[in-house]
Amino acid sequence: MAITQEDVLRALSYVEEPDLGKDLVTLNMIEDVKIDGLNVSFSVILTTPACPLKELIHNACVRAIHTMVDKDAEVNVHLTSRVTTARAANAAVLNGVKNIIAIASGKGGVGKSTVTANLALALARTGAKVGLVDADISGPSMPTMFGVEDARPHVFQTPEGKNLIQPVVQYGVKLMSIGFLAPAESAIVWRGPMASSALKQFITEVDWGELDYLLLDLPPGTSDIHLTLVQTVPVTGAVIVTTPQKVALADAQKGLQMFRQPQINVPVLGVVENMAWFTPAELPENKYYIFGQGGGKALADKHEVPLLGQIPLIQSIRENGDLGTPAILEPGTGPALLFEQLAEELARQVSIRNATQGRTQIVEMTS
Repeated sequence: MAITQEDVLRALSYVEEPDLGKDLVTLNMIEDVKIDGLNVSFSVILTTPACPLKELIHNACVRAIHTMVDKDAEVNVHLTSRVTTARAANAAVLNGVKNIIAIASGKGGVGKSTVTANLALALARTGAKVGLVDADISGPSMPTMFGVEDARPHVFQTPEGKNLIQPVVQYGVKLMSIGFLAPAESAIVWRGPMASSALKQFITEVDWGELDYLLLDLPPGTSDIHLTLVQTVPVTGAVIVTTPQKVALADAQKGLQMFRQPQINVPVLGVVENMAWFTPAELPENKYYIFGQGGGKALADKHEVPLLGQIPLIQSIRENGDLGTPAILEPGTGPALLFEQLAEELARQVSIRNATQGRTQIVEMTS
């Protein structure tokens, strides 16, 4: 008997998306089913190009067709992606941005900006459209990390007469930072309202266009900047960066709890443990737990959020950041693989959040 489209869809209805717990057909992830004799082809629309389960889903689809349709079928599975969003259509701010992700830490010096820069690039290298706001107004570091310290964004006028800033584009990521607008050697001394106003401008007066992910590298602590962010845009979720050190964990916990306050209620997507151990280049198999061991995992477990990844203290990661060529740009190396896995896990948690939780909301605080 000839293979029919109904046969194919029936078989694929037994293939479950592991994270979302429903089958591919129910989730509308199957498109373009084509049949030519024993040749069966179709597309699987993943929830992100950084999906870490691609191979698992591919193999399950092939196995389902061979088991339930025809063992001799030639199965061609085309994996593509359509990044999900929990934002309402026609949003007033950042309408073209699907996911807004805050990267925060309780204290400075934990490598939050290094993690953010490599995360943004890792997501972009999967094919996602990515933007990055350097929201650390008093200590901007993205111009250095991306090697664009001398870049100056220009302002243009829209057909409606509104002035917008064109973000700097480097390595396929759209960037905005106060570091582009002030000399690197100048100290930026602003009161809270001025810093908050600058962040608002970076969000509402920049031509971000269509983005799958907009990452915001927040300053350390819990401040006006953080409140301004959640009151200006609906944040998809927050990522907390910490080191295993006890003092860093205490501050990271405060940052995590800030997002979980009832009046803010931003989902915490997970914890990144940076500087988890030291690995010398000449002894790549050795681990020295300079700042303690397992602190990030303990924090994640305590608050029942995922541990997105552990990044060792590797000299080349610091050197690449200083040179303006983040470690992720050297594919196949140990650091690049770590950041690729971290980006996949973050993208996975964003997809789960969008499928299982309500719409993102701008926070309205009355006091």
